[in-house]
Amino acid sequence: MQKGNIGVTTENIFPVIKKFLYSDHEIFLREMVSNAVDATQKLKTLKEKGDFKGELGELKVTISLNTDAKTLTISDNGIGMTAEEIDKYINQIAFSGVNDFLDKYKDNANAIIGHFGLGFYSAFMVSDKVEIVTKSYKDGAQAVKWTCDGSPEFTIEDTNKEERGSDIILHIADDCKEFLEKSKIEQLLNKYCKFMAVPVAFGKKTEWKDGKQVDTDEDNIVNNVEPLWTRQPSELKDEDYKSFYRTLYPMQDEPLFWIHLNVDYPFNLTGILYFPRIHSNIDLQRNKIQLYSNQVFVTDQVEGIVPEFLTLLHGVIDSPDIPLNVSRSYLQSDANVKKISTYITKKVADRLSSIFKENRKEFEEKWDSLKIFIHYGMLAQDDFYDRAKDFALLKDIDDKYFTYNDYQTLIKDNQTDKDGNIIYLYATNRDEQYTYIEAAKAKGYSVLLMDGDLDTPLISRLEEKLEKTRFTRVDGDIIERLIQKDDAPKNELTADETDRLSEAFRSQLPTIDKANFYIDIESLGADGAPIVITQSEYMRRMKDISRFQSGMNFYAQMPDSYSMVLNADHRLVKQILTTTNEKTAEQLKPIESEIKGLEARLAVLRQEQSKKKTEEITDDERKDVTDTEKNIQEQRDKKKQIIADAVKDNSTIHQLIDIALLQNGMLKGQALNSFIKRSIDLI
Repeated sequence: MQKGNIGVTTENIFPVIKKFLYSDHEIFLREMVSNAVDATQKLKTLKEKGDFKGELGELKVTISLNTDAKTLTISDNGIGMTAEEIDKYINQIAFSGVNDFLDKYKDNANAIIGHFGLGFYSAFMVSDKVEIVTKSYKDGAQAVKWTCDGSPEFTIEDTNKEERGSDIILHIADDCKEFLEKSKIEQLLNKYCKFMAVPVAFGKKTEWKDGKQVDTDEDNIVNNVEPLWTRQPSELKDEDYKSFYRTLYPMQDEPLFWIHLNVDYPFNLTGILYFPRIHSNIDLQRNKIQLYSNQVFVTDQVEGIVPEFLTLLHGVIDSPDIPLNVSRSYLQSDANVKKISTYITKKVADRLSSIFKENRKEFEEKWDSLKIFIHYGMLAQDDFYDRAKDFALLKDIDDKYFTYNDYQTLIKDNQTDKDGNIIYLYATNRDEQYTYIEAAKAKGYSVLLMDGDLDTPLISRLEEKLEKTRFTRVDGDIIERLIQKDDAPKNELTADETDRLSEAFRSQLPTIDKANFYIDIESLGADGAPIVITQSEYMRRMKDISRFQSGMNFYAQMPDSYSMVLNADHRLVKQILTTTNEKTAEQLKPIESEIKGLEARLAVLRQEQSKKKTEEITDDERKDVTDTEKNIQEQRDKKKQIIADAVKDNSTIHQLIDIALLQNGMLKGQALNSFIKRSIDLI
């Protein structure tokens, strides 16, 4: 028997490993099974080269539980080890100084294993003793047993073992009893070993017999040694891809499309990426891509390898160029990883382009589900925008689809304003903006439907990219001003009439939380609507974008700003003005005269003070200005009150205001109830 100390420079390597790998302690099984698979694959390679003359037999890795003995055993019939090889590969650890170890790797369990080659020692995260019983494939090899109780001390002794290969026997520690549960081991094997390249057996297959499930003699193989991504696309059918997707994501809807990745230069990469059906929530579907290294599961946190916008995809990526114990810092710095990311972006764009060209009808049918990926990519990466702009689509209100170039050609003649800008009109809700859509269509304008999660930021991106282009929502202004061909006609009302009409409507507006209204008067023709409510395109867009961009929350807190446009040519508006004039003319005449006199005086005072330096203006002069301003405001308040009293019972004003609010979904509660009662009375 040989005794000795494992070649490390510290006595407490195992407590350190256990402490700092504890959050990832379940990966021990991946490490153990991966080692067993490697040992098996090495034997196959030796056989292929003629360096092993014996029979391979049935190559597999077997996982065994013994709850009575509290052991978990990982067995293989691969190359095995001699006593000398155990001493070389197990006892000598490339490890120097616990302090450096703690400082550099305390936050990254995977990096610890990967950097120091400690995969085997991850067994001590869950075990208080580990045994290796192994026999080399070499002729005449002596079977040996290695034992270690979690201290640097070990023993090696000769033992009896009939077949070549290794048994790794883990004596599970009391604080890790969950790893003696069959269901837990099944879960970990399914997560980490589902597609390993050598059959992995755990227990026996069962059958229903005499009213209960009983074990058969057949091994229960838990993995698929030839997963779909390892096969050639030419030998696969659509149903193969769909079936594999159901294996990966049993509860998901059928995918839209898939992309089979297969490259061997300048790096090795295989895999299948699926475009899932996404209904609305972006974040809900992230981290569904599984990363493998030689069919061994590594992680589903693939942000460093897959471009961010493609983390919405589902599927599998397998690359031996990415180490099994990958760390985030590695992903950020490795040149191969950056090449992989660029390659995947190009491959996705090429695949989408080919689908669009080969079957545009199918592409259009799936566009509403597909566009969130494409829009995300166009917003996130300029190089993807440049690739995608030729197959990205715009959908109009009648569900017709256009490429960017096709749509620009369609609207250029009719929707170019007097300044030469092409105006893209859009709606975000067919029903809520129906009246505005119909008004635009009546003018011969085309209206896009932009109702996706990312359409608002996309609009801003398109305005940057497309020359002399502006997007305007159909309810962003009155139809005459949405695409202004000529200078707008001016209304013929006097300043006093404009003021009275504006105040008549303003005074009767209901108070709506977080909404400000501005009254505007335009000449829109006798057949135009009497009153229209519009909302500033800029402010609405800023509020929408604030949902996506941090640092713009102040826009979300601001009240909505609406413009209430009165048509000075409409008979009802004219009638209201006439009635208001008749009721208020006598009372307002002296007040309006007084206001004009005070305003003239204020203008003179300000002009005189503008000729002086600030320090030369006396207190009396300042007081004169303040008092005049105060008197003007008092007279204006009197005027407002007189107009408000005169129109408070004018049902036509209330009805017009309520109709405009109702049209915009802003008439609710008591105001809606009053409108209904008033409408019945008018009928």
